[in-house]
Amino acid sequence: MTATATSTPLLELRSVSKSFGAVQALSGVDFDVHAGEVVGLVGDNGAGKSTLVKVMSGIHVPDTGSYSFEGSERHVSGPNDPAGFGVATVYQDLALCDNLDVVANLFIGNEVVSRGPAGLVRELDEPEMEKRSADLLKTFSINIPSVRAEVGMMSGGQRQSIAIARALVGDAKVVLLDEPTAALGVAQTAQVLALVRRLREQGLGVVIISHNLADVFEVCDRIFVMRLGRRAGVYQASDTTPEEIVGAITGGQGTVRTRAAAEAAAREESA
Repeated sequence: MTATATSTPLLELRSVSKSFGAVQALSGVDFDVHAGEVVGLVGDNGAGKSTLVKVMSGIHVPDTGSYSFEGSERHVSGPNDPAGFGVATVYQDLALCDNLDVVANLFIGNEVVSRGPAGLVRELDEPEMEKRSADLLKTFSINIPSVRAEVGMMSGGQRQSIAIARALVGDAKVVLLDEPTAALGVAQTAQVLALVRRLREQGLGVVIISHNLADVFEVCDRIFVMRLGRRAGVYQASDTTPEEIVGAITGGQGTVRTRAAAEAAAREESA
């Protein structure tokens, strides 16, 4: 955890459980992330990582457990609730519109409008959105050719950075990143990890789901390991090793889940 991280978590889950039919995807999971901290969320397929993130983002409502934000317990009934608190999620598919420029992608669904001539109509305030886009990209040192360039013409690293920037348009305080470096080359991965560091420097809480332990150790302050729907351990990245994390991921003592149940949980997470 960095020196800027606070003692009260930005986002905190306590004793969260979630089942899908006969499959217990989460069992009594405690999780938290602080301001100015990057937490890596790791585990095998079917371990419960995606389900946990979907609880954080409001897509799944837990069967039991509590959800707190900035020290206060909150009621979550859908994705709009965490978004209103300041929780933004960037999924692996990015959901960018390749035929639109950067400005349009950043503000899609959150367009800035102004009064038209004589105040009779409302129209998009393109100059204001362009200015805000440029300011946001400058704040996080995101380098792109132009805010008016089509997203479909950009590199994988630039596209990932734009997807993260879009999450910040609504003044997010916690950013959830699902496999942000998957399928990226070395240079593009470095670009995205540098952006994650800048998010931390700006005081945001960041949660990264990743199968790439090299990336996790590169940027994370803590590593949260899940196994079979439970918390298998939480480690300070500076005090552990990849071998210890792999050991926590793969096993030893604990609950045994049938192969069929594990495969069902994996399908649910990928849904």
